[in-house]
Amino acid sequence: MLRHVGRNHKKVSAIAALCVSPDRREVRLYFQLLVDENFNSAAVLGFLKQLARHFRDPLLLVWDRAKIHRGLHTAVFLDVMEWSQFHFPPYAPELNPVEYVWSYLKTNPLANLACPDVALLAAAGRRHARSLQHKTGLLRSFIRHTPLSLRVC
Repeated sequence: MLRHVGRNHKKVSAIAALCVSPDRREVRLYFQLLVDENFNSAAVLGFLKQLARHFRDPLLLVWDRAKIHRGLHTAVFLDVMEWSQFHFPPYAPELNPVEYVWSYLKTNPLANLACPDVALLAAAGRRHARSLQHKTGLLRSFIRHTPLSLRVC
């Protein structure tokens, strides 16, 4: 018997950053998941503040022009931190290596996972994303797969 629950609008929202060191030797994945919430400007700013704790030097953010990335508080934070931005063209997920992170997780470790509730889905997502953080070869492949000029060895 297959049990189906209809009209469930619960979800897990995700944000991530693939960070490449200036000498191209290190690639790191940082991520955050929210259970049954959307990322908004405040949540993006919170993620950036958490990311800033890991870096001393200014960063170059390469991301899309989503409204949540263009909030006033985010812009002020980026100016204070002396972080630069480069924006992807309007709809270009194939240029964004983080999209390959989510695609990998959805089509590999999470593909046939049937969670009875959203909390278990979030826990599984965190577990598999943490595991992915240690697979630097795979993280490098996500960057290599994009047609961006940024390349890692």
